[in-house]
Amino acid sequence: MKAALERWLLARWYEGRAPGLLLRGMATIHGALGALRASLYTRGILSTHSLPVPVIVVGNFTAGGTGKTPLVMALVQHLVEKGWKPGVVSRGHGRAGNSPLRVQIDTPASACGDEPLLIARRSGVPVQVDADRVRAAKMLVAEGCSLIIADDGLQHLRLARDIEIEVRDGGRGLGNGLLLPAGPLRERPRSVDFRVVNGGSAPTSGELMQLSVGDARSLAGDVRRGLASFSGQPAHAVAGIGNPARFFDVLRQAGIEVIEHAFPDHHGFCREDFAAFEGPVLMTEKDAVKCAGFGLANAWFVPVTASLPADFYARLDARLAALPGHAPP
Repeated sequence: MKAALERWLLARWYEGRAPGLLLRGMATIHGALGALRASLYTRGILSTHSLPVPVIVVGNFTAGGTGKTPLVMALVQHLVEKGWKPGVVSRGHGRAGNSPLRVQIDTPASACGDEPLLIARRSGVPVQVDADRVRAAKMLVAEGCSLIIADDGLQHLRLARDIEIEVRDGGRGLGNGLLLPAGPLRERPRSVDFRVVNGGSAPTSGELMQLSVGDARSLAGDVRRGLASFSGQPAHAVAGIGNPARFFDVLRQAGIEVIEHAFPDHHGFCREDFAAFEGPVLMTEKDAVKCAGFGLANAWFVPVTASLPADFYARLDARLAALPGHAPP
Protein backbone atom coordinates (compact mmCIF):
# COMPACT_ATOMS: atom_id res chain seq x y z
CA MET A 1 0.00 0.00 0.00
CA LYS A 2 2.77 2.41 0.97
CA ALA A 3 4.77 1.57 -2.16
CA ALA A 4 1.72 2.07 -4.39
CA LEU A 5 0.99 5.47 -2.82
CA GLU A 6 4.61 6.51 -3.25
CA ARG A 7 4.56 5.58 -6.94
CA TRP A 8 1.27 7.45 -7.40
CA LEU A 9 2.70 10.60 -5.83
CA LEU A 10 6.02 10.40 -7.67
CA ALA A 11 4.17 10.27 -10.99
CA ARG A 12 2.61 13.63 -10.13
CA TRP A 13 5.73 15.18 -8.65
CA TYR A 14 8.23 14.22 -11.35
CA GLU A 15 6.50 12.66 -14.36
CA GLY A 16 4.08 15.35 -15.49
CA ARG A 17 0.83 13.93 -14.09
CA ALA A 18 -1.59 16.61 -12.87
CA PRO A 19 -1.82 16.57 -9.04
CA GLY A 20 -5.52 17.50 -8.96
CA LEU A 21 -7.51 20.01 -6.93
CA LEU A 22 -7.49 18.05 -3.66
CA LEU A 23 -3.69 17.80 -3.55
CA ARG A 24 -3.35 21.43 -4.57
CA GLY A 25 -5.72 22.47 -1.79
CA MET A 26 -3.75 20.46 0.75
CA ALA A 27 -0.55 22.07 -0.57
CA THR A 28 -2.03 25.52 0.05
CA ILE A 29 -2.73 24.56 3.66
CA HIS A 30 0.78 23.11 4.01
CA GLY A 31 2.28 26.34 2.72
CA ALA A 32 0.20 28.52 5.03
CA LEU A 33 1.13 26.47 8.08
CA GLY A 34 4.80 26.53 7.13
CA ALA A 35 4.77 30.29 6.65
CA LEU A 36 3.04 30.75 10.01
CA ARG A 37 5.60 28.56 11.77
CA ALA A 38 8.52 30.43 10.19
CA SER A 39 7.03 33.78 11.20
CA LEU A 40 6.70 32.62 14.80
CA TYR A 41 10.44 32.01 14.88
CA THR A 42 11.22 35.26 13.08
CA ARG A 43 9.12 37.26 15.56
CA GLY A 44 10.63 35.46 18.56
CA ILE A 45 7.39 33.85 19.69
CA LEU A 46 9.07 30.47 19.21
CA SER A 47 12.66 30.34 20.42
CA THR A 48 15.74 29.13 18.60
CA HIS A 49 18.54 27.62 20.64
CA SER A 50 22.15 28.50 19.90
CA LEU A 51 25.16 26.38 20.78
CA PRO A 52 28.67 27.42 21.81
CA VAL A 53 30.08 25.56 18.77
CA PRO A 54 29.40 25.93 15.03
CA VAL A 55 26.32 24.17 13.67
CA ILE A 56 26.15 23.02 10.03
CA VAL A 57 22.72 21.95 8.81
CA VAL A 58 22.46 19.60 5.82
CA GLY A 59 19.04 19.16 4.26
CA ASN A 60 16.85 19.54 1.22
CA PHE A 61 13.74 21.38 0.15
CA THR A 62 12.19 18.27 -1.41
CA ALA A 63 10.82 15.18 0.28
CA GLY A 64 12.82 12.00 -0.08
CA GLY A 65 16.47 11.24 -0.58
CA THR A 66 18.79 13.54 -2.48
CA GLY A 67 22.20 12.36 -1.28
CA LYS A 68 22.39 13.95 2.16
CA THR A 69 24.01 10.95 3.84
CA PRO A 70 27.03 10.67 1.49
CA LEU A 71 27.52 14.42 1.83
CA VAL A 72 27.41 14.27 5.64
CA MET A 73 30.03 11.53 5.62
CA ALA A 74 32.24 13.53 3.24
CA LEU A 75 31.89 16.61 5.45
CA VAL A 76 32.79 14.63 8.55
CA GLN A 77 35.94 13.26 6.91
CA HIS A 78 37.04 16.72 5.77
CA LEU A 79 36.36 18.36 9.13
CA VAL A 80 38.22 15.64 11.04
CA GLU A 81 41.21 16.16 8.75
CA LYS A 82 41.05 19.88 9.56
CA GLY A 83 41.22 19.18 13.29
CA TRP A 84 37.55 19.57 14.22
CA LYS A 85 35.77 17.07 16.48
CA PRO A 86 32.40 16.84 14.73
CA GLY A 87 29.30 15.13 16.03
CA VAL A 88 26.16 14.33 14.06
CA VAL A 89 22.58 14.72 15.24
CA SER A 90 19.59 13.18 13.52
CA ARG A 91 15.92 12.51 14.15
CA GLY A 92 16.49 8.91 13.08
CA HIS A 93 13.73 8.56 10.50
CA GLY A 94 11.84 5.28 10.71
CA ARG A 95 13.19 4.17 14.08
CA ALA A 96 11.07 2.83 16.90
CA GLY A 97 10.64 5.45 19.65
CA ASN A 98 11.78 9.03 20.09
CA SER A 99 14.02 8.84 23.17
CA PRO A 100 17.68 9.94 23.07
CA LEU A 101 20.07 7.30 21.81
CA ARG A 102 23.80 7.24 21.10
CA VAL A 103 24.34 5.22 17.97
CA GLN A 104 26.92 2.45 18.24
CA ILE A 105 28.18 0.31 15.36
CA ASP A 106 26.10 -2.61 16.70
CA THR A 107 22.92 -0.62 17.39
CA PRO A 108 19.97 -2.17 15.50
CA ALA A 109 18.80 0.01 12.64
CA SER A 110 15.26 -0.35 13.96
CA ALA A 111 16.34 1.48 17.12
CA CYS A 112 18.27 4.35 15.54
CA GLY A 113 17.35 4.58 11.85
CA ASP A 114 19.31 3.31 8.85
CA GLU A 115 21.08 6.56 7.93
CA PRO A 116 22.42 7.37 11.44
CA LEU A 117 23.71 3.81 11.74
CA LEU A 118 25.46 4.04 8.37
CA ILE A 119 27.03 7.40 9.33
CA ALA A 120 28.22 6.03 12.68
CA ARG A 121 29.78 2.96 11.07
CA ARG A 122 31.48 4.77 8.22
CA SER A 123 32.64 7.93 10.01
CA GLY A 124 33.48 6.79 13.52
CA VAL A 125 32.32 10.11 15.01
CA PRO A 126 29.63 10.42 17.70
CA VAL A 127 26.09 10.20 16.31
CA GLN A 128 23.11 11.05 18.50
CA VAL A 129 19.49 10.44 17.48
CA ASP A 130 16.67 12.21 19.25
CA ALA A 131 13.31 13.72 18.40
CA ASP A 132 14.69 16.79 20.24
CA ARG A 133 17.64 17.86 18.10
CA VAL A 134 18.62 20.65 20.49
CA ARG A 135 18.95 18.16 23.34
CA ALA A 136 20.94 15.80 21.11
CA ALA A 137 23.33 18.56 20.05
CA LYS A 138 23.86 19.75 23.63
CA MET A 139 24.75 16.22 24.70
CA LEU A 140 27.41 15.99 22.00
CA VAL A 141 28.87 19.39 22.89
CA ALA A 142 29.03 18.39 26.56
CA GLU A 143 31.05 15.34 25.53
CA GLY A 144 33.64 17.41 23.67
CA CYS A 145 32.39 17.82 20.10
CA SER A 146 33.66 21.11 18.67
CA LEU A 147 31.19 21.24 15.75
CA ILE A 148 27.72 19.82 15.13
CA ILE A 149 26.30 18.57 11.83
CA ALA A 150 22.50 18.36 11.81
CA ASP A 151 21.42 15.76 9.26
CA ASP A 152 18.17 16.57 7.43
CA GLY A 153 17.67 19.73 9.45
CA LEU A 154 16.76 22.60 7.11
CA GLN A 155 13.15 22.72 8.31
CA HIS A 156 13.97 22.26 12.02
CA LEU A 157 14.28 25.92 12.97
CA ARG A 158 14.45 25.36 16.72
CA LEU A 159 18.17 24.58 16.43
CA ALA A 160 20.06 27.71 15.42
CA ARG A 161 22.54 27.19 12.64
CA ASP A 162 25.63 28.94 11.35
CA ILE A 163 25.78 27.32 7.91
CA GLU A 164 22.99 25.81 5.80
CA ILE A 165 23.75 23.34 3.00
CA GLU A 166 20.97 22.30 0.64
CA VAL A 167 21.35 19.04 -1.29
CA ARG A 168 19.42 18.81 -4.56
CA ASP A 169 18.96 15.83 -6.87
CA GLY A 170 20.63 16.75 -10.16
CA GLY A 171 18.20 14.64 -12.17
CA ARG A 172 14.90 15.29 -10.45
CA GLY A 173 15.53 18.87 -9.40
CA LEU A 174 12.49 20.42 -7.71
CA GLY A 175 10.00 18.33 -9.66
CA ASN A 176 6.81 20.20 -10.52
CA GLY A 177 7.77 22.98 -8.09
CA LEU A 178 4.68 22.55 -5.90
CA LEU A 179 4.46 22.12 -2.15
CA LEU A 180 3.53 18.83 -0.47
CA PRO A 181 1.49 16.84 -1.22
CA ALA A 182 0.82 18.27 -4.70
CA GLY A 183 4.57 18.38 -5.30
CA PRO A 184 7.78 17.31 -3.56
CA LEU A 185 8.59 20.62 -1.84
CA ARG A 186 8.72 20.66 1.96
CA GLU A 187 9.06 24.44 1.78
CA ARG A 188 9.51 26.99 -0.94
CA PRO A 189 13.15 27.30 -2.01
CA ARG A 190 15.01 30.08 -0.22
CA SER A 191 18.53 31.36 0.12
CA VAL A 192 21.08 29.02 1.73
CA ASP A 193 24.81 29.26 2.28
CA PHE A 194 25.71 26.37 -0.03
CA ARG A 195 23.78 24.35 -2.60
CA VAL A 196 25.15 20.93 -3.52
CA VAL A 197 23.74 19.23 -6.61
CA ASN A 198 23.95 15.45 -6.60
CA GLY A 199 24.79 14.21 -10.09
CA GLY A 200 23.57 15.43 -13.45
CA SER A 201 25.32 18.04 -15.57
CA ALA A 202 27.27 20.99 -14.21
CA PRO A 203 24.76 23.12 -12.28
CA THR A 204 24.24 26.79 -13.05
CA SER A 205 23.95 27.40 -9.31
CA GLY A 206 25.68 25.31 -6.68
CA GLU A 207 28.44 22.75 -6.39
CA LEU A 208 28.36 19.46 -8.26
CA MET A 209 28.68 16.36 -6.09
CA GLN A 210 29.62 13.10 -7.75
CA LEU A 211 29.08 9.70 -6.16
CA SER A 212 31.64 7.01 -6.93
CA VAL A 213 31.02 3.34 -6.17
CA GLY A 214 33.47 0.94 -4.60
CA ASP A 215 33.80 -2.82 -4.71
CA ALA A 216 30.75 -4.82 -3.71
CA ARG A 217 31.07 -6.25 -0.21
CA SER A 218 29.48 -9.42 1.05
CA LEU A 219 26.86 -9.26 3.79
CA ALA A 220 28.01 -12.69 4.95
CA GLY A 221 31.68 -11.85 5.54
CA ASP A 222 34.64 -9.65 4.71
CA VAL A 223 34.74 -10.48 1.00
CA ARG A 224 34.94 -7.95 -1.84
CA ARG A 225 34.15 -8.21 -5.53
CA GLY A 226 34.48 -5.62 -8.24
CA LEU A 227 31.17 -4.71 -9.85
CA ALA A 228 32.60 -5.83 -13.19
CA SER A 229 32.60 -9.40 -11.88
CA PHE A 230 28.78 -9.33 -11.91
CA SER A 231 28.54 -8.09 -15.49
CA GLY A 232 26.85 -10.13 -18.18
CA GLN A 233 24.58 -11.92 -15.72
CA PRO A 234 21.25 -11.15 -14.05
CA ALA A 235 21.33 -9.85 -10.49
CA HIS A 236 18.58 -8.81 -8.14
CA ALA A 237 19.00 -5.12 -7.31
CA VAL A 238 17.39 -4.02 -4.06
CA ALA A 239 16.97 -0.35 -3.12
CA GLY A 240 14.89 1.13 -0.32
CA ILE A 241 16.10 4.69 -0.90
CA GLY A 242 14.61 7.95 -2.08
CA ASN A 243 15.55 7.44 -5.74
CA PRO A 244 16.08 3.72 -6.47
CA ALA A 245 16.50 4.36 -10.20
CA ARG A 246 19.84 6.05 -9.51
CA PHE A 247 21.20 2.84 -7.94
CA PHE A 248 19.82 0.65 -10.71
CA ASP A 249 21.45 2.87 -13.35
CA VAL A 250 24.84 2.54 -11.64
CA LEU A 251 24.58 -1.25 -11.82
CA ARG A 252 23.53 -1.19 -15.48
CA GLN A 253 26.50 1.02 -16.30
CA ALA A 254 28.68 -1.79 -14.92
CA GLY A 255 27.12 -4.19 -17.45
CA ILE A 256 24.86 -5.98 -14.97
CA GLU A 257 21.46 -7.33 -16.07
CA VAL A 258 19.40 -5.67 -13.36
CA ILE A 259 16.26 -7.24 -11.93
CA GLU A 260 14.74 -4.25 -10.13
CA HIS A 261 13.26 -4.41 -6.64
CA ALA A 262 12.38 -0.88 -5.54
CA PHE A 263 11.14 -0.48 -1.97
CA PRO A 264 9.91 2.64 -0.16
CA ASP A 265 12.58 4.83 1.41
CA HIS A 266 13.64 3.53 4.86
CA HIS A 267 11.84 0.22 4.21
CA GLY A 268 12.03 -2.18 7.15
CA PHE A 269 13.39 -5.28 5.43
CA CYS A 270 12.68 -8.83 6.58
CA ARG A 271 14.12 -12.18 5.49
CA GLU A 272 10.97 -12.96 3.52
CA ASP A 273 11.66 -10.03 1.17
CA PHE A 274 14.46 -12.12 -0.34
CA ALA A 275 12.88 -15.59 -0.16
CA ALA A 276 12.16 -15.94 -3.89
CA PHE A 277 15.49 -14.54 -5.13
CA GLU A 278 17.90 -16.78 -7.01
CA GLY A 279 21.38 -15.61 -7.92
CA PRO A 280 23.32 -12.60 -6.60
CA VAL A 281 21.60 -9.77 -4.73
CA LEU A 282 23.06 -6.27 -4.85
CA MET A 283 21.86 -3.52 -2.53
CA THR A 284 22.82 -0.11 -1.21
CA GLU A 285 24.89 0.21 1.94
CA LYS A 286 21.99 2.01 3.60
CA ASP A 287 19.81 -1.07 3.04
CA ALA A 288 22.57 -3.48 4.03
CA VAL A 289 22.72 -2.21 7.62
CA LYS A 290 19.17 -3.59 8.02
CA CYS A 291 19.82 -6.93 6.28
CA ALA A 292 23.17 -8.10 7.64
CA GLY A 293 21.62 -10.60 10.08
CA PHE A 294 19.40 -12.39 7.56
CA GLY A 295 21.97 -15.00 6.58
CA LEU A 296 21.90 -14.10 2.88
CA ALA A 297 24.72 -16.11 1.31
CA ASN A 298 24.92 -14.31 -2.03
CA ALA A 299 24.04 -10.75 -1.04
CA TRP A 300 26.34 -7.78 -1.54
CA PHE A 301 26.21 -4.07 -0.83
CA VAL A 302 27.75 -1.37 -2.99
CA PRO A 303 29.29 1.54 -1.00
CA VAL A 304 29.35 5.05 -2.44
CA THR A 305 31.65 7.97 -1.69
CA ALA A 306 30.86 11.62 -2.37
CA SER A 307 33.38 13.82 -4.17
CA LEU A 308 33.11 17.61 -4.19
CA PRO A 309 35.26 20.37 -5.69
CA ALA A 310 38.19 21.59 -3.62
CA ASP A 311 36.73 25.10 -3.90
CA PHE A 312 33.64 23.98 -1.98
CA TYR A 313 35.74 22.86 0.98
CA ALA A 314 37.89 25.99 0.81
CA ARG A 315 34.82 28.23 0.99
CA LEU A 316 33.36 26.12 3.80
CA ASP A 317 36.59 26.41 5.79
CA ALA A 318 36.61 30.17 5.22
CA ARG A 319 33.04 30.48 6.46
CA LEU A 320 33.85 28.52 9.60
CA ALA A 321 36.96 30.62 10.25
CA ALA A 322 34.91 33.81 9.93
CA LEU A 323 32.29 32.80 12.50
CA PRO A 324 32.50 35.12 15.52
CA GLY A 325 33.49 33.33 18.69
CA HIS A 326 34.14 30.03 16.93
CA ALA A 327 37.87 29.77 16.36
CA PRO A 328 38.77 26.87 14.08
CA PRO A 329 41.22 24.24 15.34
